[in-house]
Amino acid sequence: AAAADPRVRALAARVRASGERDVPRLLLELTGILNSASLGCEESKKIRQDVYSYELTQYCLLALRQDPSQMYGGWATAAQLAEILSHCCVGLEVKEDPEEFYTKFLPSAIDNLLALGRRLQARFIQAVKDEEKHDFLRWFRLVTDAICWLFGGHVQLAACVLQNDHFLQLLMTDDVETAVIMMSVLHNILKVDSSVLLQVDEKTLHSVLDKLIHRLSSTTNPVLGSAAMKPLLLVVKFHKQLVQPLTACYKGLEELLSKQWTGKGFDRDLRQLLDLLCLKQPNGKGEMQREHQAACIIQAMWRGFQTRKWLRKLLQAVIILQRSFRAKREQELQHLKKQKEDEALKLQIQLERRRDIRYFHERQLASLEIIHPSQVNKYMEEMEEKSALTIQRFWRGCRARRNFHQQRQSLKEYKAAVVIQRAATKFLEKRRKRRPLPPWKDPKGLTDEQRLALQQKVDDYIRLHPASQMSEEMSKELHTQAQKKLAQFLLRNGLEQRAAQRREALLAQVNTDVELLMNAPGLAETTEKDLDVFMSRSVPVATKARQSHNTMLKYVSWPWWKKLGDEFREDDTIPDDFLNAELGALFIGGWK
Repeated sequence: AAAADPRVRALAARVRASGERDVPRLLLELTGILNSASLGCEESKKIRQDVYSYELTQYCLLALRQDPSQMYGGWATAAQLAEILSHCCVGLEVKEDPEEFYTKFLPSAIDNLLALGRRLQARFIQAVKDEEKHDFLRWFRLVTDAICWLFGGHVQLAACVLQNDHFLQLLMTDDVETAVIMMSVLHNILKVDSSVLLQVDEKTLHSVLDKLIHRLSSTTNPVLGSAAMKPLLLVVKFHKQLVQPLTACYKGLEELLSKQWTGKGFDRDLRQLLDLLCLKQPNGKGEMQREHQAACIIQAMWRGFQTRKWLRKLLQAVIILQRSFRAKREQELQHLKKQKEDEALKLQIQLERRRDIRYFHERQLASLEIIHPSQVNKYMEEMEEKSALTIQRFWRGCRARRNFHQQRQSLKEYKAAVVIQRAATKFLEKRRKRRPLPPWKDPKGLTDEQRLALQQKVDDYIRLHPASQMSEEMSKELHTQAQKKLAQFLLRNGLEQRAAQRREALLAQVNTDVELLMNAPGLAETTEKDLDVFMSRSVPVATKARQSHNTMLKYVSWPWWKKLGDEFREDDTIPDDFLNAELGALFIGGWK
């Protein structure tokens, strides 16, 4: 005898030495060992013989009896073990005690695989999440493929599968996806062994047929109907002796199949099944059945023509719908783009405002550096007053605008009322002018008695309120006083105007000097042109500046104890009249 495969022998030793929980994980290594050789070759048969001889297939069978939820890898490991077990059994030639393998081991393997399939089916139906349902369905399909592979390699197991209670329970499910898979398993069983229905008992046969007829009569799903139609067609095709009992037991089956499943996508199988069922019917009934089938075909063709016509009209509607959808999407994109631009503009305005505020503070600090210390408090008070006035002005404007917005409706109503009243007044005035007054409505004149009484009242009023008399001398004196007061007013007004002009000129010069000082370059960057800018063209001013500079230098050179007294004062002063002289240039004044 040839030596056993060292991989199988090593794996068997590790399985025997490991615990119960580690066995399924170790058995998964059989996949690589089995796939190392192609199916049907001598090496593959030798590997399967070694796996069975070292009882690794029995370990797989025992592992499938465990609870998959407690197993290493869970349900995925159980499904892989089912596939490994089926591949180990197919292509295996047992030489020692084959009866035990064929009569005990293989039926037990089928029973365990079907039991695992039932548990996976139940877990799939109970799952809520789509991902879990997808995984359980994939593992269920893997187990059913293992079952098909197993009875495909051992044909005698087909009857065992049909008679198994787990298989009948799997066929009774109401879930569409697992039911389609089980219909395909039944179809594979009938394809592998067409005479299997004659080998099972009558109860199992009727149970299988009941499940197929129930699927075809209780559902309208074309996928499930097609899956149930295929095994029923094989039953009728290969077991013609079952057609007569089938039509007798399930009356109206032909009419049900023709009405419910015509035009569902598997008309070829349906027509073939109906033809086989009609062969065993009386001639009259079979002819009527063929006419009914022909009418169904004509109706299907007419419905197809109507559907294609409707689809051609639907194409234009779809184009219009797509155009409107694209237009709406373009509007939404434009709206989003405009919104982003507005947000960017708002952010840019905020940044510019902050930069302006920072620049203003920098200029303010620069101004404070060049102002004399004794004038800082006064300057700060003036800035605070200006700031307060600015805040008040903006607040009053905001309040006025808010009040205006609140009173806009009442203002509109007031203006509308004025317009209506004006129009009504003009209309009534025009109508009054066009319509002449009747003669009896003319105003009556005064009588002689009324005229005498009115004249008497006027004379009495004049007598009680005589007019004041003024002589010519008094009038001339009053006129002279008025002329003097007018001349004084004009003289004072002229002086005030000249003083105001002088103040404005001084203020403009001060602002100019301040801006020049603020924008002046540093001493390291100063040129002769910059010096000419700060040179005064007024001799008194230049003289005063030179004296102040010399005095400041003397003060700076004093020792510290001489500076502890009163506030620094200049020794040499210049008369104000001398400083106020104008030497053919703009006046630059100022004194301490």
